Amino acid sequence: MSLALQHTFLERFLRYVQIDTESDPTSQTVPSTAKQKNLGKVLVAELQAMGITNAHLDEYGYVYATIPSNSEKKVPVICFCSHMDTSPDCSGNGVKPILHKNYQGQDIQLPDGDRPTIRFKDHPDLKDQIGHDLITASGATLLGADNKAGVSEIMDLCYQLTTNPTIKHGEIKILFTPDEEIGRGANHVDLKKLGADFGYTVDGEQRGSLEDETFSADGATITVKGVVIHPGYAKNRMENSIKIAADIVAALPKDQLSPETTADKQGFIHPVTIEGNAEKATIQFIVRDFDNSKLAQHGEFLKATMDKVLENYPNSTATLEIKEQYRNMKEILDQYPQVVDNALEAIRRAGMQPKQRSIRGGTDGSRLSFMGLPCPNIFTGGHAFHSPQEWVTVQDMQKVVETLVELVQVWEERS
Repeated sequence: MSLALQHTFLERFLRYVQIDTESDPTSQTVPSTAKQKNLGKVLVAELQAMGITNAHLDEYGYVYATIPSNSEKKVPVICFCSHMDTSPDCSGNGVKPILHKNYQGQDIQLPDGDRPTIRFKDHPDLKDQIGHDLITASGATLLGADNKAGVSEIMDLCYQLTTNPTIKHGEIKILFTPDEEIGRGANHVDLKKLGADFGYTVDGEQRGSLEDETFSADGATITVKGVVIHPGYAKNRMENSIKIAADIVAALPKDQLSPETTADKQGFIHPVTIEGNAEKATIQFIVRDFDNSKLAQHGEFLKATMDKVLENYPNSTATLEIKEQYRNMKEILDQYPQVVDNALEAIRRAGMQPKQRSIRGGTDGSRLSFMGLPCPNIFTGGHAFHSPQEWVTVQDMQKVVETLVELVQVWEERS
C-alpha cells in the first residue's frame, strides 16, 4: 500500500462480536430478531461520528450510508455490503473473543463449553498463518466472523476514506443487512434509495479470494397424505405418512447427489427437515447446482423418486412443490466483467495473488445481482464459520481493508 494506514478493524471486531445478533428462521418479524438492530444502532452512531451524517437504520434493520466522491471524474457508484446477523446453527450469545498472538502451528484448546480443540491438521489454511495473530471464541459459542469480520472491515474502510483525503474515490455506498443467514438478507433492500451501480459483498473466506459464482438454489417441499386408522385394526389398511416420508428419503442415492458425497461444481438434493404424523408428513429439501438445467433435472429426479415410492402405497398421495430461492450470480456478473476485473486488480495491489472461486452456497450478492446490483463476494479472512472452532487472523483482516482501499482507487483511476 502506498499509505501507512492506522487501522481500526480489530477494536471494532472485538466489540461487535459481543453483541448478540443471531437470526431466527422460525420468526415472521422483520428483522427476525430485534436484537440485530442493537448492532445497527452502534454502526450508525460510529458512521455519524466519522462525519457520515446520512447514516441511518431503517425500520427493517438495514443500515445505509453514503460517502461522497472526492474525484473530479464521473465514477460509478460502488456499494460495499456485509450482514450483521450470525447463524442460528450455533449460539451467538455471550461471545468471548480470544486473541492468540504469534500463532506457531499448535493445536488450540478453547476454555469453555465442551472445550473444543482447533487442530492444526483439521484446518489446512492454518499453515499460512504462522506468526499471525489468531482470534477465536472461547468454545461455548461461534465467533461471529461471519460476518462481523466483513462489517468491521467495511467500517475501517469508511474510517480510511473519511480521514485520508488523498485516497481518490467516487461515491461510496454502505449497506449492512439483517437476516442473511436465514436467506432473507436482500428481502427489504431499497435499491433506489441505495443508488449504487455496482456492489461487493464482503462475506468470503480465504485471504485473496474473490467469488463470482454461486449455486443456483431451489427449495422443495414434499407433502405426504397417508391413510390413518386405529393401530389395533390397521392390518392391510394403514399407510403411515411418516414411513412413506422416510422411504422417500431412503430412496435417494447414497453415493451421489448429497452434500456429503459432492464437491466442486456438483449439485445435490438435501433433506433438511421432516415433520408430521401418521396421517400427514412434510419433507423440506434444498436443491442446489451451478447449472440451472441440472437444477431442474434434480427437481425432476426428486419427483420421480417420490412417485416410485408411492407405487407401494396405493391409497396415499404425495405432492412436490418447488420454489426458486436464488440463482447463480455469474449469469449477471459475466455481463459486467469490469466488476470482477477491478476486484482482482485490487487484490494484486494489496500484495496477494487472487484466487477466483465458486461458492457452494449463496450470499446476499446472489439476490442483489438479480435485483439489479451486480455484486461479487470479497474475502473476509474468516474460517470454520457457524461453529465454536471459527477463527480469523488480524493480518488477514488487514489485507481485506487494504484490498477495499485499493478497490475504490482502481474504480476511480479506470473511470
